[in-house]
Amino acid sequence: MRNEQKSELLEFSTKIRVRYAETDQMGFCYYGNYASYFEVARVEALRELNISYKELEKIGVLLPVKNFDIAYHHPAKYDDLLEIRTRIVQLEGVRIGFQYKTYNEDGLLLNEAYTLLVFVSFMMNYL
Repeated sequence: MRNEQKSELLEFSTKIRVRYAETDQMGFCYYGNYASYFEVARVEALRELNISYKELEKIGVLLPVKNFDIAYHHPAKYDDLLEIRTRIVQLEGVRIGFQYKTYNEDGLLLNEAYTLLVFVSFMMNYL
C-alpha cells in the first residue's frame, strides 16, 4: 500500500456545532474550547479504529496529553457547524500524535493544531 493510501486510512472527520455558552462577548468561539473539541475528534477517530478510551482505561492504560499546539487563522461563531479533520501523524513507541484542521461550513480553515499523547500504565489498585 502506498504511503498516501495509508495516511488516508488515518484521517477522520467530526462535526461539532458551536453552542452559545461556548462564545465570548464578541460572539466568537472562546479559544479554550478547541482543546475539548479536539478531544472529541480524537476519541471518535480512535473509535473508528475500534479503539475505545473506556476500554483502554479498564485495562489500566491512560492517554494524557503531553503537548498541545494550535495556530488560529479565523474565528468560529455561535451556531457554526465545524468540521474537524483529524489525522494520526505519529505512532511510535508510547507516543501518538494527532493533527487537526478545523473548517467552518463555508470550507474556511479556522485553525490547525497538534497534540502529542503518551500511553501510560495506570495501576487501578492504588485508587
